[in-house]
Amino acid sequence: MTTTPPLLTELEAVNVMLSVIGEAPINTLTGAATVDVIQAKAILSQVSREVQTVGWHFNSEKEYPLVPDINQEITLATNMVRVDADQYPELDVVQRGLRLYNRKDHTFKFDKTVKAEIVFLLSFEEIPQTARQFIVIRAARIFQDRMVGSEVLHGFTAVDEQKALADLKDAEGDTGDYTIFDHYDAYRPLDRW
Repeated sequence: MTTTPPLLTELEAVNVMLSVIGEAPINTLTGAATVDVIQAKAILSQVSREVQTVGWHFNSEKEYPLVPDINQEITLATNMVRVDADQYPELDVVQRGLRLYNRKDHTFKFDKTVKAEIVFLLSFEEIPQTARQFIVIRAARIFQDRMVGSEVLHGFTAVDEQKALADLKDAEGDTGDYTIFDHYDAYRPLDRW
């Protein structure tokens, strides 16, 4: 009987990072922690934010409704890292803090629901395995560089990181259902005729 391996957990990710500097694994992420564990968690979180901010199919949504409150302001969720509403020629919106701002009218006031493309930051447990793999390899390499700084002890090389990134981009291409018609620059040569 074979068992299916579970998705990589945040605890396993931290243990992978600790292993590249020769530290023993831990059993939990809660409670008292050593400096190495605190640093590993911080770097894992930092790399996760950095990777997800790019905006992938798994953490972005199109035509997400943003509804003004009673003061006609649109408050954004704390995990929204990018907002774009390019379907409204009368608006030029940007994220300012946790509110939506209209650069065209120089105001935070909106009189209607705005549908926007949003990039969300998700927890480590909510992202797909290919993203987790890339994040942990990149985080482990950075962690090793900062904590030990040895060229000899590189647990993960740039080649490992590039392979994980290629796997993530492959998964993005498979799940994103992209076509040549999604972007006019790619479609333009066909549109000449």
